[in-house]
Amino acid sequence: MIQSSLDLFDPHPQRLARHTLLLPGFALPELEALLDALRPVLRAAPFRHMHTPGGLRMAVALTNCGALGWVSDENGYRYTPIDPVSAKPWPALPPLLVDLATRAAAQAGFDGFVADACLVNHYLPGTRLSLHQDRDEQDYGQPIVSISLGLPAIFLFGGLQRSERPRHIPLSHGDVLVWGGEDRLRFHGVLPIKPGVHPRMGERRINLTLRKAG
Repeated sequence: MIQSSLDLFDPHPQRLARHTLLLPGFALPELEALLDALRPVLRAAPFRHMHTPGGLRMAVALTNCGALGWVSDENGYRYTPIDPVSAKPWPALPPLLVDLATRAAAQAGFDGFVADACLVNHYLPGTRLSLHQDRDEQDYGQPIVSISLGLPAIFLFGGLQRSERPRHIPLSHGDVLVWGGEDRLRFHGVLPIKPGVHPRMGERRINLTLRKAG
């Protein structure tokens, strides 16, 4: 069987589409500082399982930090400045995260990107994320910057129609994926996380997606 080049570790940036860039291990040099910055965020706004507008419980637990946070409930999908659980503003977006996302976006060709929102997803083995588009931000001209931590994942990277067969993109601890431009509204998701124990993160995958939401 011929093995895809994406199945082999390559430390160099990988152009997956015209406006999509994978940066293997990009976050690793700042990993410990990144985890230190996340701890107060998770204390102030712990992970929770939200529900779809139709009432279904989401498999992926999530939280937010930044000026705006993404929420889902009977009123729909939207960004709000207030955490509905604590009734307080979401925790501040750590400057380290903003800087990391800005530098990653610049490598992908999106100069001047400054995130104002970070959605933090928590996956356990068996958890998946179905194909979807990110349509709740105001400006589709801004990219999305995704940081993977912990257990490896297979990212589903589709087309502009749900019916288009997605590519399978392996993501590892410390990888950063940036997509925007004509790729901004591609359908994407995550296959079920395989059982395992990451030496630093344990039995979990944490994914941070930074956006310009407002």
